[in-house]
This record gives sequence, C-alpha cells and structure tokens, in this order.
Amino acid sequence: MVREYHKAYSSRLGREMELLIFGAAGLPVVVFATSGGRFFEFEDHGMIEALGDRIEAGQLQLFCLDSVDMESWYDRVAPPSHRVARHAQYEEYVIHEAVAMIRERNREPRLTALGCSFGGYHAVNIALRHPDLFTGFVSLSGAFDLTRFLGGYYDEECYYHLPLHYLPRLSDAWYLDRYRKNKYVLATGWDDPCLSQNQQLDWVMNEKGIAHQLHIWDAQNSHDWLTWQQMAREYL
Repeated sequence: MVREYHKAYSSRLGREMELLIFGAAGLPVVVFATSGGRFFEFEDHGMIEALGDRIEAGQLQLFCLDSVDMESWYDRVAPPSHRVARHAQYEEYVIHEAVAMIRERNREPRLTALGCSFGGYHAVNIALRHPDLFTGFVSLSGAFDLTRFLGGYYDEECYYHLPLHYLPRLSDAWYLDRYRKNKYVLATGWDDPCLSQNQQLDWVMNEKGIAHQLHIWDAQNSHDWLTWQQMAREYL
C-alpha cells in the first residue's frame, strides 16, 4: 500500500502541520481525527487496515489530517472567542492548504469528509460550509453540540460553526441546491452517547429536504473503533 508522510509549515495556523496519505488513486477522502487526535490515529486504530483492500485496489485515497483541537475547542484556558477563531483558522488551513494539495495529486471531482466522534463534527461542518468543494460526508458517531465548550459565550462566528444552529435557518439556494446533489451519511448506535445529536441533525436535514442516510446500529460499544471500522467499510 502507498503510504506517504508530509510535513509543511502552515501560514494560516503559524505552525507546522503533518498528515499521512494512504493510496495512490480513487475517491479522495479527508480524514479528521477524534478529539485532540493526531494524523496517525486512523492507522493506529485499525481504520486503514479495515479499508486496506479498497485502498490498494485504487478505489479510495485517504488524507489523514492533524488537528488543532487542543488549541481551539479544547483549550480551556483560552477565552471562547479565541477557541472559535482558532477553529476558523484551522478550516482555512484545510480549505486553502490541505485541499489544495489534495487537488494537485487527485483530480477525481468528488471529495468526501470523514470523521469519528469529534472528527464527525469536523467532517459535517466543513462539508456543509463548503458544498462546492466537498461532495459528501461520512460521520461515524459524530458529536455536533459544541455549546458546552463555550461556557455561555455566543456570537456570529460561533453560530456559523454549529451545524445544529445554522442549518435549520439556512435558506440560501446556493447551498441548498448543492446539498441536494451531494451524498451525506450519518452512522451511530443505539448505545452511542451522540445518538440524540445525530437524530437532531437527521431531523433538520429532513426538514430541509436534504437527501442523506441515517444508520443506527444495534451494537454494543458503538462509540468505539471496532464499530467504526465496520461502519467505514459499509458506508465509505
């Protein structure tokens, strides 16, 4: 299997960022780590092995990004406004640096965002905010209620990075038309602590007429890597 390591300075984040690429061709998939996770997380937890046959067959090419969660949402020392601003800088890095690099290497017109747990938030949020770049998302046990990180603080920047807040009120035809052409998958489990958040997002997407899938697994410990391996094989 093709495996490449990259490290480059990000002008938007003011620091070096690392990532791993698996595969040489196929559907490009931007992989977001779980809470505070690193770019090697998917490999360490068996996700690459679970998708190995499809990667080697040239059906999938995974780009596993590093996170700055501990500098943004999880930075309990920084004021909430700083946490959200740092997250916005991360999105700029993903769009203008990571995706730009991906497009130099892979011209497949589709682009999917993938993440587990907090990575599911990243995948959903960036795909909904940039439906012209991302043609879909696959969220496994995604966590979407980030108000708990804000301690009561709330402004316009917060609003536009919380899918359960901005999507219900969104009426812009430019976004809605693109949503309806894309492919969106939510997967969770009956025992998943994030189940209700996935059901809320499912309800909002139904209200907006946005085609998507919601899969609720009857599995023990559904918020776990072993289940996510099976989900990734099923829905990616």
